[in-house]
Amino acid sequence: MELPVYFISDIHLMLERTESEVKRQDILFEFFHHVKKSGGTLVINGDLFDFYFEYKDVIPKVFFPFYYEIIKLREAGIKVHFILGNHDYWVRDFITETLFDHTYFSDTTFDVNGKKFYMTHGDGYLSWDKGYRLLKRLLHSRLFIWTYRLLHPRLGYRIGEWVSKKGKHYHHSKEYNKKISDEMSIHAQKRLEEGYDYFITGHYHQAKELTLNGGKLLILGDWLSFFSYAIFDGHDLKLKFWGNHETP
Repeated sequence: MELPVYFISDIHLMLERTESEVKRQDILFEFFHHVKKSGGTLVINGDLFDFYFEYKDVIPKVFFPFYYEIIKLREAGIKVHFILGNHDYWVRDFITETLFDHTYFSDTTFDVNGKKFYMTHGDGYLSWDKGYRLLKRLLHSRLFIWTYRLLHPRLGYRIGEWVSKKGKHYHHSKEYNKKISDEMSIHAQKRLEEGYDYFITGHYHQAKELTLNGGKLLILGDWLSFFSYAIFDGHDLKLKFWGNHETP
């Protein structure tokens, strides 16, 4: 991978293009333009979309401005990697072959400049996520995907928009966030003991960087409240915030 390597997560592009959504995307595109100028690599670690479902010949047109910005990044020589999250798993060849350089359907690893990265979106890791893990198996099954594709796209996206609105609960208490970071630290520690230098996750909508026995756990935050990202310059991995856009 070309340096520097940028990592972002949980953008949650919405199916409804409201004024606030346009402004939020403009902030994201400012960041993309920075990446284009600096060169390097961009890794999107899941939940790029709040809902995405790709039919054989149909994609959501509301995301066209985003598609355009990614294509311009790639034309500038930026390699863009996409690790699928729980909100955007239902992709086909437009995502995997046309839009991104590499798409990953599960956890993956990178070796960059002598450092080893373990990457996961992070959903299903928590010990109390047993019910979710069963639901995930169902929603990712070939039977579910085949059945959903029988729906007309207009109905499919209308259902997706309704589900998206029902799921906007990304703010948690400090106590709950600590409970999450403590448990994810256990998972990170196991990977660090296997020889990885960095364990990077998204999903949990908190921006946190923790040093663990010479390595790091990094929870990437989101582009809803934090506008956070990580950058690896070839020597160290650091969590940063884009401009003055972080909200309390």
